[in-house]
Amino acid sequence: MAENEASIEGNAPTTGELVAEQPQTQTHKLERKWTFWFDNQSKQGAAWGTSLRKVYSFDTVEEFWCLYEQVFKPSKLPGNADFHLFKDGIEPKWEDPVCASGGKWSVTSSRKDNLDTMWLETMMALIGEQFDEADEICGVVASVRQRQDKLALWTKAAANEAAQMSIGRKWKEIIDVNDKITYSFHDDSKRERNAKSRYNV
Repeated sequence: MAENEASIEGNAPTTGELVAEQPQTQTHKLERKWTFWFDNQSKQGAAWGTSLRKVYSFDTVEEFWCLYEQVFKPSKLPGNADFHLFKDGIEPKWEDPVCASGGKWSVTSSRKDNLDTMWLETMMALIGEQFDEADEICGVVASVRQRQDKLALWTKAAANEAAQMSIGRKWKEIIDVNDKITYSFHDDSKRERNAKSRYNV
């Protein structure tokens, strides 16, 4: 059974309480366990990652929907905050061994409701194992910013162009965007803030 790790800041009930309130019905197990993370980068001068918190791990369809409906919508976030959904055991950091040689597909959005829709569609595709290269994917990050929000799909092996292009094409279809989406290597992003993209679809 998944365990409550922490609660989102505020007066909302904890995720453990939310899941506990659900009537005990037959549950539908997912292929693998997933973990939600929360990061609020609004504190000036704070080192990246110091506010990153593991929130809740789950492995059933029912837990996912309860958590999403009650808590995990990017449009509810304050500015400079991030929601992450990653495979259990992988931290949403460049330094994580699984992510270290990876990169990310990115798409921007200027509308909060559009970000919510793309976030939900991506999460359902991940937990529903809709990607042919599912083992190559680490997780997804929704970043709320003042000027433009962003969604990023993190993958393991950036140099595997064939796998990344397949993932990018599938993701673009899932989130239903017409604009070009781009892929950047974490190694490039470490060296320069606005690293150029390596792939695009």
